[in-house]
Amino acid sequence: MSTRVTIERMGAGGDGIAATSAGSAYVPFSLPGEVANVALENGRATLMALLEPSPERIAPACRHFEECGGCTLQHWQGSAYQDWKRSLVQDALASRGLTFRLDPLVPCAPRTRRRAVFAVRTSEHGAVLGFNKHLSHELIDIVECPVTVPEIVARLDDLRDLVAVLGGGMKPFRLTVTSTASGLDIMASGCGAPDAAKRQALTALVIKKDFARLSFEGEIIVEPRKPIVHFGKVPVFLPPGGFLQATVEAEAAMSALVTGHLGRAKKAIDLFCGSGTFALRMAEKSAVHAVESDQAAVSALDRSVRYVQGLKPVTVERRDLFRRPFLARELKPFTGLVFDPPRAGAEEQAVEIAKSSVPKVVAVSCNPVTLGRDLSILVKGGYKIDRVVPIDQFLWSSHVEAVALLSKK
Repeated sequence: MSTRVTIERMGAGGDGIAATSAGSAYVPFSLPGEVANVALENGRATLMALLEPSPERIAPACRHFEECGGCTLQHWQGSAYQDWKRSLVQDALASRGLTFRLDPLVPCAPRTRRRAVFAVRTSEHGAVLGFNKHLSHELIDIVECPVTVPEIVARLDDLRDLVAVLGGGMKPFRLTVTSTASGLDIMASGCGAPDAAKRQALTALVIKKDFARLSFEGEIIVEPRKPIVHFGKVPVFLPPGGFLQATVEAEAAMSALVTGHLGRAKKAIDLFCGSGTFALRMAEKSAVHAVESDQAAVSALDRSVRYVQGLKPVTVERRDLFRRPFLARELKPFTGLVFDPPRAGAEEQAVEIAKSSVPKVVAVSCNPVTLGRDLSILVKGGYKIDRVVPIDQFLWSSHVEAVALLSKK
């Protein structure tokens, strides 16, 4: 049985929200103002018939849209989509009572995502590679992806050949594929460790297909070339599965904000530094102390600075900042600070930064909700939010990056 609804607004997860007699319903692939017939079940709706489409509705860029769950907003006209994505940051921070200047959204172009995490499996008809269907575990085999860089999309069939050798039976597993300056870096996970015979077959295939590296759960199987990414002027050997910003363009925009705000800080600290995305650029002007919990990332950063000239001193520390945040007294030597935590944010670390006297701070986040919480802590500690810049590096999704620039009053 279908129900006629009107989409009132867009939810933070990218679904349209409609009022029904049973309460609010979330309608995927709808837009504000649209009238539709939907099938309702437990507060979620399936779009059955679109009766009055929005003038903001456009043709999607991908043939797999609505079937593949990788994108949810390809049907929304660009400026309206960007205004909504900017509002995610506006609303999350305003809900904390914060006062700030919000810049225009830095847009994301198609075909720029340099890492894709594919769902894969083998079948009686061959290897299947793609993404899960929206709100489902059903795997959708893809032939295109307008979000991902052409260097990956052009190799989909080669990646399927790799999946066929990896095996894993009918059980789905994951293939993380990263485009680097050295070629494709591939990490398999969830398919069971390969035995000696399979390792030999995989090695032969990787060499034949000219991939840069294949690893399993972080263990390198074969590495014809070390995968290289550049953070500023510095080449870095990326560890298997190592953290990387989704697009080169977004990384450059964020890095410019970080280095521009911190200026020529005599001594700066980069918390949750990864393999040096910001630290190595900051080191062109400032002595930098880089802190990260992941050993592989710490080693990659430490190794990269040993062979590069023209940088200020860079020191590296492995430290779990959730268990042992940098204390306010430890932050006394620093005149600039950037922190870029995971989606959960950095509440305990923010408390210590708020008590410190570091004059310039940059907060980078992929979650506006936890960013709002952390910024409210800093503001209560005497920091002023100079500006916030939303960055769309997750095209046609409900995820948005933000960079907040703060100064101590």
